[in-house]
Parts: sequence; structure tokens; C-alpha cells
Amino acid sequence: MRPFTVAAAALIALGAAVPAHAADEAATPKQRGLVLTVSGSEDTWIRGVLLRCRPEPMGPHPHAAKACAAIDRAKGNFDKLADDPHLCTKQYDPVTVSATGTHRNRAVSWHKTYPNACEMDADTGYVFRF
Repeated sequence: MRPFTVAAAALIALGAAVPAHAADEAATPKQRGLVLTVSGSEDTWIRGVLLRCRPEPMGPHPHAAKACAAIDRAKGNFDKLADDPHLCTKQYDPVTVSATGTHRNRAVSWHKTYPNACEMDADTGYVFRF
């Protein structure tokens, strides 16, 4: 046999040995998750975190399970996140939040500016608490 034929036969044999779930994963793009950011007025500071909700909440987000649950309840629409109402001062120190990536295999690209961090927290709950 020629070297090419041997290599091709070996690859075919290996392909047959790949478990079915691995083939399914290769056929379906994996959800990469969401990159969440919070930045201060005029980008004087910025922080961000990666949040993955599938197959289970994970990543460095300190409240991953609660954040994923809130995003699921809103069906991935960040404008419909459940409020966590609490009193805030009227101090103007704007913060901008963003969410970019995928949620349940749907692209997400969202950002919003709030008058201050308290207003942001009251409007977005656990999602941007990191």
C-alpha cells in the first residue's frame, strides 16, 4: 500500500471510532456564552466577565446561576430583565453595561447607559453584579 492509502485508511478507522455525541457536538456549534461588561463615566474604568449558561451556569461570574436564570426568564432580551427595585440616590455618575455573545444559540449585542450603578443594579439584578 502507498503511504497516502495507509493514512486515509487510518483516518477512516478513527472516524468510525468517534463517539456519536462527539459527532453531534461537532455538527452543532457550541454556545460560547456572554461577555458582560460594566464601564464608568467616559470609560474611566471597565470590568467584565464571561458568563456561560449551557449546559449549566459556569464561569467566573460570582452569581452565575442567578444571572443565567434571570436571562432565561427574559428569554435573552436584556431590556426585559426582571427589576430588583431598591432605593437609589439621584447622583449622576453614569455607567454603561453591555452583553455580547450568544444565549441559547441566538446572537446577543446589547448595551445601555444608566445614571448610576445603583440604578443599573435595580434594573438588571444579578446579571451585572460582578
